[in-house]
Amino acid sequence: MAAEFDGKIESKGLNPGLIVLLVIGGLLLTFLVGNFILYTYAQKNLPPRKKKPVSKKKMKKEKMKQGVQVPGE
Repeated sequence: MAAEFDGKIESKGLNPGLIVLLVIGGLLLTFLVGNFILYTYAQKNLPPRKKKPVSKKKMKKEKMKQGVQVPGE
């Protein structure tokens, strides 16, 4: 058995499992870096979201709960 190898180790190239791991890792890293870049771009350039307007009925109910006199009534 040992005579078959004679101390020579032939290189067969990269392990296929390693190639798959590197490709998946590269894609994941690219995805995360792209998301980070888009997030920072959006924070700088897009305007902040507008809040939904509160209806007058809801404002009256909230003020009634707090015991504040609603103007105009």
